[in-house]
Amino acid sequence: MTNRERVIAAIEHRQPDRTPFQIGFTQPAWARYAAYVGDVDAASRIDNCLAMLNTAPADAWREVRPNVWRDEWGVEWDRSVDPDIGVVCNRVVTAANVRTVPLPDASDPGRYASFPETIAGAPDHYRVSNIGFSLYERAWTLAGMEEVLVGMVADKSFVHTLLDRILEVNLEVIERACSFGIDAMMFGDDWGQQTGLQMGIAHWREFILPRVARMYGAVKAHGKRVFIHSCGKVDELFPDLIEAGLDVFNPFQPEVIDVENAKRKFGRDLTFYGGISTQRTLPYGSVQQVRDEVRRLVAVVGRDGGLIAAPAHAIPGDAKPENIEAMIEMLQSAQ
Repeated sequence: MTNRERVIAAIEHRQPDRTPFQIGFTQPAWARYAAYVGDVDAASRIDNCLAMLNTAPADAWREVRPNVWRDEWGVEWDRSVDPDIGVVCNRVVTAANVRTVPLPDASDPGRYASFPETIAGAPDHYRVSNIGFSLYERAWTLAGMEEVLVGMVADKSFVHTLLDRILEVNLEVIERACSFGIDAMMFGDDWGQQTGLQMGIAHWREFILPRVARMYGAVKAHGKRVFIHSCGKVDELFPDLIEAGLDVFNPFQPEVIDVENAKRKFGRDLTFYGGISTQRTLPYGSVQQVRDEVRRLVAVVGRDGGLIAAPAHAIPGDAKPENIEAMIEMLQSAQ
């Protein structure tokens, strides 16, 4: 089977010849791992199964001050501590300008200029177009997390208006991205924390679910699959997400979600993407513990398909390089 065929089988809940996998690194983790293996091109030997296509234009990020980068939405990110994402350090949207502040142009052809070449160059990979910070996260980066969460109680009109404007951009991106030969759309939107939802399920259903359902429905109308990346303990949302059209859930953190129980309860409807501990095993475990965890994940959650094995997030900088190497070896040989 090709990697694309493996992912298709997993999503269709059929047993592939080998469990598909995807490994991503933060910049500090990659630097440590490349130094450990003595190969700056080591990524070329990691047989990842997904080809990711970014829907942001090529000039979406610009360094406006030392270590401060502005994204296409006007949000500024201080990357002096976290070089991969950064910390928001400005405010773009307020209740006064929420209806008028300019938002990015979803029809900009520069967003999709690389799609034909990337798709043509990845015939054996499952091709996933990505919208990061797709709704709630986009709202709080623009307006402030406290303002959005308080607004869900005290200024509902503000939050609904902001989310609707973001949704309008996303729906246009979905239409254009799905006109290419991709297999799926992936949405990034962290709703959870370590112990549960940030906004509670009632507010999630009021503000997030109806718009999520519209985005998923737009993807499904093109015959594509739907992925969501949402960190934290969000498994109480699985029934709603399944009904809305979700196919693949990521990052599937074993620290906060019982991966085996989730497979038993939702494995007929969802494919899980992730499952390898980045909070415990990769940074603090032994090589043997890494091997045991990967082996059990593939054997239990990957049985009859339904798994894209992966670290539960981009590998953090404190992960032991020898543990990363053990994980890669196990995934590349796992049946």
